[in-house]
Amino acid sequence: MNYRTERDSMGEMRVPENAYWGAQTQRSSENFSPNVEKMPIEIIRGLAVVKKASANANFRSGRLDTERRDLITRVCDEILAGKLDAHFPLVVYQTGSGTQTNMNVNEVIANRGNELAGKKLLHPNDHVNMSQSSNDTLPTALNISAVLAIRTKLLPVIDEAISTMERLRRENDNIIKTGRTHLQDAVPIKFGQEISAWEYMLVHDKSCIQEAMTKLYPLALGGTAVGTGLNAPKNFAEEAAHEIADITGENFTTSPNKFHALTSMGAIVHTHGAVKALAADLMKIANDIRWLASGPRCGLGEIFIPENEPGSSIMPGKVNPTQCEALTMAAVQVMGNDAAIGFAASQGNFQLNVFLPVVAYNFLQSVNVLGEVSAFFVKKCLSGIRANTEKMSENLSKSLMLVTALNPHIGYDNAAKVAKNAHAKNITLKESAVSLGLITPEDYDKYIIPADMV
Repeated sequence: MNYRTERDSMGEMRVPENAYWGAQTQRSSENFSPNVEKMPIEIIRGLAVVKKASANANFRSGRLDTERRDLITRVCDEILAGKLDAHFPLVVYQTGSGTQTNMNVNEVIANRGNELAGKKLLHPNDHVNMSQSSNDTLPTALNISAVLAIRTKLLPVIDEAISTMERLRRENDNIIKTGRTHLQDAVPIKFGQEISAWEYMLVHDKSCIQEAMTKLYPLALGGTAVGTGLNAPKNFAEEAAHEIADITGENFTTSPNKFHALTSMGAIVHTHGAVKALAADLMKIANDIRWLASGPRCGLGEIFIPENEPGSSIMPGKVNPTQCEALTMAAVQVMGNDAAIGFAASQGNFQLNVFLPVVAYNFLQSVNVLGEVSAFFVKKCLSGIRANTEKMSENLSKSLMLVTALNPHIGYDNAAKVAKNAHAKNITLKESAVSLGLITPEDYDKYIIPADMV
């Protein structure tokens, strides 16, 4: 490999000849293990939005000339288009402010811009990082990337799941089955009603996530190093936030308190909490489905789900609820990420939180994994659910909890005697009630009508 020499405030560094990064990026790549998770590309693109918006704001303030502004914004557009992804090699586990990643982006923009200009016009600190600090650009990029990831990768999948459940609810609204509480038989319920609970969980979760996203709109940019805005021109924060809103199509604004914005991760914790709530509900839905599909002969067997692949390397013919298992594992990952984010958010020492990279990594992983795995779950499992009406009817007819409808007529204690007697003697509820002399066969048939219980 051929190298070139780059310089920073600490001296010279050998950098791969074809790399757009410079000395500070190279130092980081040599000082931190490369064999761990890379900084999410969404953060890089979030920083590109920040640099583009800042260049335009600095141009309007008269601090940046047209030629340099145009070069910076042109390279930022290349980063946003994914054309320069190979030039961002740094890892999550670096300085807690993400300074090296901020400088990585600054250096790539400067070197690529100078290449385009055919002369050295851009300096990574003096021009690309003008009016900024890593301390305000990283929190800003985090908020931008979090909002855009939710908007593009998670909300559309939730909508698809809701639409699928709405269809399933309508198709199964007239099927009556036994309900279950505590994993024990309960009174009857429509299968459509059971599905409606799943559907409304996602409707509610979507609403909570959308509400939480609004807490990410106020941005730290303009606070520079400690929140005072040192070295940023007047109105830079407002101008840059307006530019970011235009670039992203989201309602980003400048934070009214930059000291808070630099040190607190409360909005990220809150928003990830809403994502975790979605994960918890998806865990419940996936578990319900695999319980209902358990069998095919020795389980509940009340629904059929698509058979996608062989389930065992030793048991021929076995098919497992693999999509349900994948979704529950994704949910577990999100719950673990939530713990990491919570711990990291508590480390806002004085004027800066120094756990930003790990917060960014875990937040974006949660959104990505939940969005991707849920999309396949909807396509490969949820959309193909069919009711096993024969098994549902059989289970309903055997349920002892139908006796609940007799409470108003023979009383709770007598109804309990009927159920316990039927269970002990392995006879039907009707046979038990009549043999105990508590009701006539005609009245039993009049009162025990499952369709009237839902």
